[in-house]
Amino acid sequence: MKTIKLPVQVEAELNKVSEVAGYLWQREWAERNAGNISMNLTSYFTKEEVQGIGTEVPFEFPKGAAGFVLYITGTGCYLRDLVNKLEEASCILYINEDATAYSIIWGGKRENFGPTCELISHSSIHLFNSIHHPENLAVVHTHPLELICMSHHELFNDEEELNRQIWAMCPEVKVFVPKGIHCTPYALSSTAALAEVTMEAFKTRNVSLWEKHGATATAPDVMQAWDFLDVANKGAKMLMMCWAAGFKPAGLSNEQLTELEQFI
Repeated sequence: MKTIKLPVQVEAELNKVSEVAGYLWQREWAERNAGNISMNLTSYFTKEEVQGIGTEVPFEFPKGAAGFVLYITGTGCYLRDLVNKLEEASCILYINEDATAYSIIWGGKRENFGPTCELISHSSIHLFNSIHHPENLAVVHTHPLELICMSHHELFNDEEELNRQIWAMCPEVKVFVPKGIHCTPYALSSTAALAEVTMEAFKTRNVSLWEKHGATATAPDVMQAWDFLDVANKGAKMLMMCWAAGFKPAGLSNEQLTELEQFI
């Protein structure tokens, strides 16, 4: 039976996945089976290496995703298991040349394994990135506590003001999340509609804050996607800490925020 040997570069990226998954669990951002992670690994493999492995499973992908090789976490799998059970809780899959099915070429070593129910969202985002931001190979979706709380606040209805207040909490937030947070309107999980609103978010922002759900970031690797989420949530947390203490924070001025753009 044909098998695949992972390139050292892919093994390095998977090690980052395990590390980031540990951070998400420690932060209480990945309760039970919440969240999912994916990477576009297409450039690391030839078609000859990935074709003919595993059994095809019918699935309607965006046509442009034909031939993609994606790492992705499993449905019902716990992100905390990515720390030491990577091959059980996730897989690498190959999308056939018609974009009508996938086959698992690595991982998925647990009973009744299947890729995340957000497969349509992840594959659509990777297709979007391949066209508009080819450097962005990783997608991380998780449940950052303070950012989710912000999606229930009236500020969520004013994206510019929400970003101004979060950026104003700390210079690093402006520098390391320079495009800010997109207030992404609610869409049902596991649907093409959720993929559409998320792709719209990534046209202008670093982080897509899914209304009353969670947040998603895309970047060249999972560590950088984690950094976007970590820093954005830090700004939201500091803002909420000030509110909880009973005062409105002074914040950086608009002039000070503009001055910081030299470091971006």
